[in-house]
Amino acid sequence: MAEQPEPQIGTFAWNELATRNTAECKAFYSDLLGWEAVDMDMPTGTYTLFQQNGINVGGMMGMTAEMEHLPPHWMGYIAVADIDATIARVESLGGKILYPATDIPTVGRFALIQDPGGAAIALITFVPMEQ
Repeated sequence: MAEQPEPQIGTFAWNELATRNTAECKAFYSDLLGWEAVDMDMPTGTYTLFQQNGINVGGMMGMTAEMEHLPPHWMGYIAVADIDATIARVESLGGKILYPATDIPTVGRFALIQDPGGAAIALITFVPMEQ
């Protein structure tokens, strides 16, 4: 696999599809965009990495029962230096915390917030990469 680029703080660093039909979406995006779909086992189930030329370009997860009120959607993740410090400022700036800071083993720590206009976005701090 090609070397994964290091995400820049303050930029969109990941895109993730949450869907109720992972098989159909895997085939759709592979056929449409030429992405390779690589499944990996996670504690919460199978997670699919979408790759282009060996580079991870996004992911896909099956929607859980807790997500039944949501439509299938793509979620962007913005890289931040310190997730806990960043979400500590969200409410003082007029936003809301929709999902608290949570660890993703071997990946980092993320949270889901809502801006004052009502749009949701994920923030993430990645685990430092080994050199």
